[in-house]
Amino acid sequence: MAKNVFEDLGFSPEEAAALKLKTDLHTKVVKAAAPYSQRQLQTILDESQPRVSDLLRGKMSKFSLEMLVIYAEKLGLRTAITTKKARSRGAAAGLALML
Repeated sequence: MAKNVFEDLGFSPEEAAALKLKTDLHTKVVKAAAPYSQRQLQTILDESQPRVSDLLRGKMSKFSLEMLVIYAEKLGLRTAITTKKARSRGAAAGLALML
């Protein structure tokens, strides 16, 4: 069993690292958005109600990593991507999201 569920699903280590990064960021954005109503989030994120709904309902394919970073920053989260050398897999396995 791989450390990354996306590898277990058959994605390459590189794709799995990118998907895990996006998933982790999405989770943190949704948690930061929890205290707000959808109407408040429309204003904070400068987005339409359907777009806010998609975000909160987990429709991650509709959002780029870049857009999730923008949302995180607007919600007061500090984002950074750090890399480190992986021990047994390709360098992509060493990506981490720091919030």
